[in-house]
Amino acid sequence: MDYQTIHANGIDFNVATAGSGDRLALCLHGFPESSYSWRHQMPLLAQMGLRVWAPDLRGYGGSSRPRGVNAYALENLEEDVAALIEASGAKDVVLVGHDWGALIAWYYAMFGRLPISRLIIMNVPHPALAQKGLRTLRQLKRSWYIFFFQLPSIPEWGLARNNHEAIGRAFRDMAIDKSRFPDEVLRVYRDAAARPGALTAMLNYYRALIRGFRRTSRRGTRRIDTPTLMIWGEVDVALGKELTYGTEKFVSNLTLRYLPNVSHWVQQEAPETVNAMIEPWLLGRDVPYATGAAPSPQDAGGNPSIASGGN
Repeated sequence: MDYQTIHANGIDFNVATAGSGDRLALCLHGFPESSYSWRHQMPLLAQMGLRVWAPDLRGYGGSSRPRGVNAYALENLEEDVAALIEASGAKDVVLVGHDWGALIAWYYAMFGRLPISRLIIMNVPHPALAQKGLRTLRQLKRSWYIFFFQLPSIPEWGLARNNHEAIGRAFRDMAIDKSRFPDEVLRVYRDAAARPGALTAMLNYYRALIRGFRRTSRRGTRRIDTPTLMIWGEVDVALGKELTYGTEKFVSNLTLRYLPNVSHWVQQEAPETVNAMIEPWLLGRDVPYATGAAPSPQDAGGNPSIASGGN
Protein backbone atom coordinates (compact mmCIF):
# COMPACT_ATOMS: atom_id res chain seq x y z
CA MET A 1 0.00 0.00 0.00
CA ASP A 2 1.34 3.41 -0.97
CA TYR A 3 0.82 6.27 1.47
CA GLN A 4 0.76 10.02 1.18
CA THR A 5 0.01 12.85 3.56
CA ILE A 6 -3.12 14.84 2.70
CA HIS A 7 -3.79 18.11 4.53
CA ALA A 8 -7.53 18.60 4.99
CA ASN A 9 -9.76 20.33 7.52
CA GLY A 10 -6.71 21.74 9.29
CA ILE A 11 -5.01 18.40 10.03
CA ASP A 12 -2.78 15.89 8.25
CA PHE A 13 -4.18 12.54 7.18
CA ASN A 14 -2.05 9.51 6.48
CA VAL A 15 -3.79 8.12 3.39
CA ALA A 16 -3.30 4.75 1.70
CA THR A 17 -3.69 5.27 -2.04
CA ALA A 18 -4.20 3.19 -5.17
CA GLY A 19 -5.36 3.79 -8.72
CA SER A 20 -5.96 7.09 -10.50
CA GLY A 21 -8.67 9.12 -12.19
CA ASP A 22 -11.44 11.60 -11.46
CA ARG A 23 -13.67 9.06 -9.70
CA LEU A 24 -12.77 8.61 -6.03
CA ALA A 25 -13.50 5.73 -3.68
CA LEU A 26 -13.05 7.10 -0.18
CA CYS A 27 -12.84 4.25 2.35
CA LEU A 28 -13.40 4.96 6.06
CA HIS A 29 -12.29 2.39 8.64
CA GLY A 30 -13.63 1.65 12.10
CA PHE A 31 -12.44 0.98 15.67
CA PRO A 32 -9.78 -0.20 16.45
CA GLU A 33 -8.67 -0.41 12.82
CA SER A 34 -6.79 1.75 10.32
CA SER A 35 -6.52 2.24 6.58
CA TYR A 36 -4.97 -1.25 6.50
CA SER A 37 -8.45 -2.77 6.93
CA TRP A 38 -9.18 -1.94 3.26
CA ARG A 39 -6.17 -3.86 1.89
CA HIS A 40 -8.42 -6.42 0.15
CA GLN A 41 -10.80 -3.90 -1.45
CA MET A 42 -8.31 -1.30 -2.67
CA PRO A 43 -6.89 -3.41 -5.54
CA LEU A 44 -10.38 -4.24 -6.81
CA LEU A 45 -11.53 -0.63 -6.75
CA ALA A 46 -8.33 0.53 -8.47
CA GLN A 47 -8.72 -2.15 -11.15
CA MET A 48 -12.23 -0.82 -11.77
CA GLY A 49 -10.76 2.54 -12.67
CA LEU A 50 -11.28 4.38 -9.38
CA ARG A 51 -8.73 6.38 -7.45
CA VAL A 52 -8.81 4.90 -3.95
CA TRP A 53 -8.06 6.81 -0.76
CA ALA A 54 -8.18 5.02 2.59
CA PRO A 55 -7.20 7.49 5.31
CA ASP A 56 -6.26 6.75 8.86
CA LEU A 57 -9.13 8.66 10.47
CA ARG A 58 -8.24 11.62 12.67
CA GLY A 59 -6.50 10.35 15.80
CA TYR A 60 -5.60 7.00 14.25
CA GLY A 61 -2.27 5.66 12.98
CA GLY A 62 -0.20 8.23 11.14
CA SER A 63 -2.86 10.96 11.06
CA SER A 64 -2.96 14.02 13.31
CA ARG A 65 -4.41 13.67 16.81
CA PRO A 66 -6.31 16.81 17.82
CA ARG A 67 -6.67 17.19 21.58
CA GLY A 68 -9.94 17.09 23.45
CA VAL A 69 -13.13 15.06 23.19
CA ASN A 70 -15.01 17.66 21.17
CA ALA A 71 -12.49 17.38 18.33
CA TYR A 72 -14.04 13.96 17.59
CA ALA A 73 -17.66 15.07 17.38
CA LEU A 74 -19.53 13.74 14.36
CA GLU A 75 -19.76 17.18 12.77
CA ASN A 76 -15.95 17.38 12.67
CA LEU A 77 -15.71 13.87 11.25
CA GLU A 78 -18.24 14.74 8.55
CA GLU A 79 -16.21 17.81 7.65
CA ASP A 80 -13.09 15.62 7.41
CA VAL A 81 -14.84 13.67 4.66
CA ALA A 82 -15.82 16.82 2.78
CA ALA A 83 -12.32 18.25 3.10
CA LEU A 84 -10.71 15.05 1.82
CA ILE A 85 -13.08 14.99 -1.16
CA GLU A 86 -12.21 18.62 -1.80
CA ALA A 87 -8.49 17.89 -1.58
CA SER A 88 -8.84 15.02 -4.05
CA GLY A 89 -10.39 17.19 -6.73
CA ALA A 90 -12.58 14.22 -7.69
CA LYS A 91 -15.65 14.76 -9.83
CA ASP A 92 -17.47 11.67 -8.57
CA VAL A 93 -17.26 9.98 -5.16
CA VAL A 94 -18.09 6.51 -3.86
CA LEU A 95 -18.09 6.65 -0.06
CA VAL A 96 -17.32 3.35 1.69
CA GLY A 97 -17.48 2.82 5.45
CA HIS A 98 -17.19 0.07 8.04
CA ASP A 99 -17.98 0.32 11.77
CA TRP A 100 -17.21 3.92 12.86
CA GLY A 101 -16.40 4.74 9.26
CA ALA A 102 -19.89 3.56 8.33
CA LEU A 103 -21.47 5.76 10.99
CA ILE A 104 -19.58 8.75 9.61
CA ALA A 105 -20.62 7.75 6.09
CA TRP A 106 -24.30 7.53 7.09
CA TYR A 107 -24.23 11.05 8.51
CA TYR A 108 -22.23 12.37 5.59
CA ALA A 109 -24.80 10.94 3.17
CA MET A 110 -27.46 12.88 5.09
CA PHE A 111 -25.64 16.16 5.68
CA GLY A 112 -22.35 16.28 3.75
CA ARG A 113 -21.66 19.56 1.97
CA LEU A 114 -20.19 17.91 -1.16
CA PRO A 115 -22.17 15.32 -3.12
CA ILE A 116 -21.47 11.59 -3.33
CA SER A 117 -22.82 9.30 -6.03
CA ARG A 118 -22.75 5.96 -4.20
CA LEU A 119 -22.66 4.75 -0.60
CA ILE A 120 -21.35 1.40 0.67
CA ILE A 121 -22.05 0.54 4.32
CA MET A 122 -20.69 -2.41 6.30
CA ASN A 123 -21.95 -3.58 9.69
CA VAL A 124 -23.36 -0.41 11.17
CA PRO A 125 -27.10 0.29 11.02
CA HIS A 126 -28.73 3.49 9.88
CA PRO A 127 -28.56 5.93 12.84
CA ALA A 128 -32.33 5.95 13.33
CA LEU A 129 -32.35 2.17 13.70
CA ALA A 130 -29.28 2.23 15.95
CA GLN A 131 -31.10 4.65 18.27
CA LYS A 132 -34.15 2.39 18.28
CA GLY A 133 -31.95 -0.61 19.08
CA LEU A 134 -30.32 1.14 22.03
CA ARG A 135 -33.74 1.29 23.65
CA THR A 136 -33.74 -2.51 23.95
CA LEU A 137 -32.04 -4.48 26.71
CA ARG A 138 -30.59 -6.90 24.17
CA GLN A 139 -28.67 -4.22 22.28
CA LEU A 140 -27.70 -2.35 25.45
CA LYS A 141 -25.97 -5.53 26.65
CA ARG A 142 -24.15 -5.81 23.32
CA SER A 143 -23.07 -2.16 23.55
CA TRP A 144 -21.67 -2.33 27.10
CA TYR A 145 -18.21 -1.27 25.88
CA ILE A 146 -19.51 2.14 24.72
CA PHE A 147 -20.37 2.98 28.33
CA PHE A 148 -17.11 1.53 29.66
CA PHE A 149 -15.21 3.77 27.23
CA GLN A 150 -16.73 6.85 28.91
CA LEU A 151 -14.51 6.32 31.95
CA PRO A 152 -11.36 8.44 32.13
CA SER A 153 -7.99 6.67 31.74
CA ILE A 154 -9.16 3.17 32.74
CA PRO A 155 -10.08 2.06 29.17
CA GLU A 156 -6.70 3.30 27.90
CA TRP A 157 -4.95 1.32 30.62
CA GLY A 158 -6.90 -1.84 29.85
CA LEU A 159 -6.34 -1.66 26.09
CA ALA A 160 -2.61 -0.93 26.48
CA ARG A 161 -1.84 -3.81 28.87
CA ASN A 162 0.50 -6.57 27.71
CA ASN A 163 1.65 -4.74 24.59
CA HIS A 164 -1.91 -3.82 23.52
CA GLU A 165 -3.02 -7.44 23.60
CA ALA A 166 -6.69 -6.44 23.83
CA ILE A 167 -6.50 -4.72 20.46
CA GLY A 168 -5.45 -7.96 18.79
CA ARG A 169 -8.03 -9.98 20.70
CA ALA A 170 -10.79 -7.68 19.49
CA PHE A 171 -10.26 -9.04 15.98
CA ARG A 172 -9.37 -12.66 16.55
CA ASP A 173 -11.84 -13.36 19.37
CA MET A 174 -14.78 -11.91 17.42
CA ALA A 175 -13.84 -13.48 14.08
CA ILE A 176 -15.39 -16.72 12.88
CA ASP A 177 -12.56 -17.45 10.44
CA LYS A 178 -9.63 -16.67 12.73
CA SER A 179 -7.10 -17.57 10.04
CA ARG A 180 -7.88 -14.16 8.50
CA PHE A 181 -6.18 -12.51 11.47
CA PRO A 182 -2.69 -13.99 11.81
CA ASP A 183 -0.16 -12.41 14.15
CA GLU A 184 1.32 -10.20 11.44
CA VAL A 185 -2.07 -8.61 10.76
CA LEU A 186 -2.82 -8.05 14.44
CA ARG A 187 0.61 -6.49 14.87
CA VAL A 188 -0.32 -3.73 12.41
CA TYR A 189 -3.27 -2.69 14.56
CA ARG A 190 -1.45 -3.08 17.86
CA ASP A 191 1.46 -0.96 16.62
CA ALA A 192 -0.93 1.75 15.41
CA ALA A 193 -2.72 1.84 18.78
CA ALA A 194 0.64 2.03 20.58
CA ARG A 195 1.50 5.42 19.06
CA PRO A 196 1.54 8.21 21.65
CA GLY A 197 -1.96 9.53 22.26
CA ALA A 198 -3.62 7.14 19.81
CA LEU A 199 -5.73 5.19 22.30
CA THR A 200 -7.19 8.31 23.85
CA ALA A 201 -8.00 9.71 20.42
CA MET A 202 -9.66 6.44 19.36
CA LEU A 203 -11.76 6.31 22.53
CA ASN A 204 -12.71 9.96 22.19
CA TYR A 205 -14.95 8.99 19.26
CA TYR A 206 -17.18 7.15 21.73
CA ARG A 207 -16.93 9.86 24.37
CA ALA A 208 -17.92 12.55 21.90
CA LEU A 209 -20.79 10.40 20.61
CA ILE A 210 -22.33 10.06 24.07
CA ARG A 211 -21.78 13.72 24.96
CA GLY A 212 -23.52 14.78 21.77
CA PHE A 213 -26.10 11.98 21.71
CA ARG A 214 -29.13 14.23 22.09
CA ARG A 215 -27.95 16.47 19.28
CA THR A 216 -26.97 13.67 16.89
CA SER A 217 -30.12 11.67 17.58
CA ARG A 218 -32.20 14.59 16.32
CA ARG A 219 -30.14 14.68 13.11
CA GLY A 220 -30.15 10.95 12.40
CA THR A 221 -33.55 10.38 10.82
CA ARG A 222 -33.16 12.09 7.43
CA ARG A 223 -33.98 9.91 4.41
CA ILE A 224 -31.07 9.05 2.10
CA ASP A 225 -31.61 8.98 -1.67
CA THR A 226 -28.03 8.08 -2.61
CA PRO A 227 -27.89 4.52 -4.02
CA THR A 228 -26.67 2.39 -1.12
CA LEU A 229 -25.16 -1.07 -0.83
CA MET A 230 -25.29 -2.48 2.69
CA ILE A 231 -23.23 -5.58 3.51
CA TRP A 232 -23.73 -7.25 6.88
CA GLY A 233 -21.78 -10.06 8.56
CA GLU A 234 -24.49 -11.88 10.49
CA VAL A 235 -22.34 -13.10 13.42
CA ASP A 236 -21.69 -9.64 14.83
CA VAL A 237 -21.42 -9.78 18.62
CA ALA A 238 -21.61 -5.99 18.93
CA LEU A 239 -24.52 -5.19 16.62
CA GLY A 240 -27.50 -7.46 16.06
CA LYS A 241 -28.78 -8.30 12.59
CA GLU A 242 -32.21 -7.04 13.65
CA LEU A 243 -30.81 -3.51 13.54
CA THR A 244 -30.87 -3.74 9.73
CA TYR A 245 -34.62 -4.46 9.60
CA GLY A 246 -36.43 -1.43 8.25
CA THR A 247 -33.41 0.20 6.61
CA GLU A 248 -35.44 0.59 3.43
CA LYS A 249 -37.66 3.10 5.27
CA PHE A 250 -34.68 5.46 5.52
CA VAL A 251 -32.84 4.61 2.29
CA SER A 252 -34.84 4.93 -0.91
CA ASN A 253 -32.41 2.98 -3.15
CA LEU A 254 -31.10 0.11 -1.01
CA THR A 255 -29.36 -3.16 -1.82
CA LEU A 256 -28.85 -5.24 1.34
CA ARG A 257 -26.83 -8.44 1.50
CA TYR A 258 -26.15 -10.67 4.51
CA LEU A 259 -23.10 -12.88 4.99
CA PRO A 260 -23.82 -15.92 7.19
CA ASN A 261 -21.00 -17.19 9.40
CA VAL A 262 -19.07 -13.93 9.08
CA SER A 263 -18.32 -11.59 11.95
CA HIS A 264 -18.33 -7.82 12.37
CA TRP A 265 -14.99 -7.63 10.49
CA VAL A 266 -16.79 -8.46 7.26
CA GLN A 267 -14.48 -6.95 4.61
CA GLN A 268 -11.40 -8.51 6.20
CA GLU A 269 -12.89 -11.89 7.08
CA ALA A 270 -14.72 -12.55 3.81
CA PRO A 271 -13.04 -10.25 1.28
CA GLU A 272 -13.76 -12.46 -1.72
CA THR A 273 -17.50 -12.43 -1.07
CA VAL A 274 -17.55 -8.74 -0.21
CA ASN A 275 -15.64 -7.88 -3.38
CA ALA A 276 -17.95 -10.12 -5.42
CA MET A 277 -20.82 -7.92 -4.22
CA ILE A 278 -19.14 -4.53 -4.58
CA GLU A 279 -18.02 -5.03 -8.17
CA PRO A 280 -21.38 -5.81 -9.83
CA TRP A 281 -23.15 -3.20 -7.72
CA LEU A 282 -20.79 -0.48 -8.92
CA LEU A 283 -21.28 -1.73 -12.47
CA GLY A 284 -25.08 -1.58 -12.18
CA ARG A 285 -25.52 -5.35 -12.30
CA ASP A 286 -27.41 -7.78 -10.05
CA VAL A 287 -25.62 -8.29 -6.75
CA PRO A 288 -25.21 -11.95 -5.80
CA TYR A 289 -26.15 -13.42 -2.45
CA ALA A 290 -23.65 -15.09 -0.17
CA THR A 291 -23.84 -18.86 0.03
CA GLY A 292 -26.56 -19.85 2.49
CA ALA A 293 -28.00 -16.35 2.82
CA ALA A 294 -31.72 -15.74 2.67
CA PRO A 295 -32.96 -12.94 0.42
CA SER A 296 -33.07 -9.54 2.05
CA PRO A 297 -36.60 -8.40 3.03
CA GLN A 298 -36.92 -5.97 0.12
CA ASP A 299 -35.73 -8.68 -2.30
CA ALA A 300 -37.89 -11.53 -1.02
CA GLY A 301 -39.45 -13.50 -3.80
CA GLY A 302 -36.60 -12.81 -6.19
CA ASN A 303 -34.29 -15.31 -7.81
CA PRO A 304 -30.99 -14.88 -5.95
CA SER A 305 -27.68 -15.93 -7.41
CA ILE A 306 -24.83 -17.17 -5.26
CA ALA A 307 -21.64 -15.26 -4.47
CA SER A 308 -18.43 -17.12 -5.18
CA GLY A 309 -15.44 -17.05 -2.88
CA GLY A 310 -15.54 -16.05 0.74
CA ASN A 311 -15.00 -18.39 3.61
